[in-house]
Amino acid sequence: MEQFWQFVGGYWWLVFPLAGVLGGAVRGVDRALDRHHKRRLEVMSAKAQLRAARTAPTVTAATEPKTITRPAAIPHQLEQLFQTHDAITARWLEYELDVARMIAFPTMSDGRQPLTAAFLRAKKVADRLRPPSADARLTAEQLAEYREAVTEYEVAFDLAEREARRVRDSQFSETERKRLATAQQLLAVALDQSATPAERQIAYRRVRDEVDGLLALSDEAVERLEKKVALQLDAGTTPPQTGTSPPQTGTTPPQTGAAPPRDGDGAATPQS
Repeated sequence: MEQFWQFVGGYWWLVFPLAGVLGGAVRGVDRALDRHHKRRLEVMSAKAQLRAARTAPTVTAATEPKTITRPAAIPHQLEQLFQTHDAITARWLEYELDVARMIAFPTMSDGRQPLTAAFLRAKKVADRLRPPSADARLTAEQLAEYREAVTEYEVAFDLAEREARRVRDSQFSETERKRLATAQQLLAVALDQSATPAERQIAYRRVRDEVDGLLALSDEAVERLEKKVALQLDAGTTPPQTGTSPPQTGTTPPQTGAAPPRDGDGAATPQS
């Protein structure tokens, strides 16, 4: 024990850097706990919304007969649910088919992310429970089940989108983030009308090379990007000249004062 205190007395100055290191570690743990707490609050809020949405259709199903007897109200309810369902799908397709958005928010297309995976599962359920048309005959339980599925679909998308906008490309390494940044710059060139057609074609091919192995571009996303690039190329071509001289109409007028005709020997024929 005496040797320990002698060591401490000889190296007392190490207390200050060690204190700084420990302080930084504690602050890092506090920040991580704070982020975890915020995530838990978001999930709890989403679950509370789902529970509230589930309560309303349960009461309706309990008070109505087994088979809905108000056919006039069913199409109106289904049309509203279809509009919400389609609106969420359209918002998702903006990330799935727009290569620029996919590069900016890559986790929205990454099914390995927990919130994205939960959204994709909710989408699958809502699509499966969707009736074929607003005139479909449904029981109260079927209508309530579809309404609940659409609500879960909407909440799951909001959570996944919020998380994707928060983390952006932080899930990638430094080298991969540089490749994504380069792809964004090249994509701007590929869609720039002021660039030459050759520059746009080269930029498009390099975009594909940079995102290869980082993002899984769907066939629809590639086709849409190619159409955009093709439109820019068409817009950049030189239009035909519109100020050309009008075509000559009619016959050429006879020349006055023309040379008199000559005979076979080349002499001028006297005029009568």
